[in-house]
Amino acid sequence: MKVECKISTDYKESYAVLHINKMTETIAKIISILEKENVNSVTLIAAKDRKAYFIKQEDIALVRTEGREIVCYDKFKNRYTLDKPLYELENILDSCFVRISKSAIVNISQINHVEASFNGTMELVMKNGIIDYISRRFRKSFKERLGLK
Repeated sequence: MKVECKISTDYKESYAVLHINKMTETIAKIISILEKENVNSVTLIAAKDRKAYFIKQEDIALVRTEGREIVCYDKFKNRYTLDKPLYELENILDSCFVRISKSAIVNISQINHVEASFNGTMELVMKNGIIDYISRRFRKSFKERLGLK
């Protein structure tokens, strides 16, 4: 089998085209691997106790600013610091993440429940027990994202 690979920064997203004369089990496995390539492929490098950790995005529950630090909490409530600004992380992380305030992004799949709070905000409780608030400014886009009215 001939294999050709073109690498270019001109491509916005990686894609593969296969020209085959018949489907085989090996090719089916290769297709499966390629389809999973972009799903949950983002891994962030985070710091904790002067050590670097590689955290998969599906393990991240919440990313927010705390003082001058950008921190993320994983699904086990471990706290890590990140070296990227929040707006950059919002662009890196996939569609499972949504902005809830000027200072926080959450993983939709890690939300336990949401309830109305004071001053038009909404209280968001993560599965790991962390509580944050959806600001009035981001409430409408958050609800649209979840398909709520």
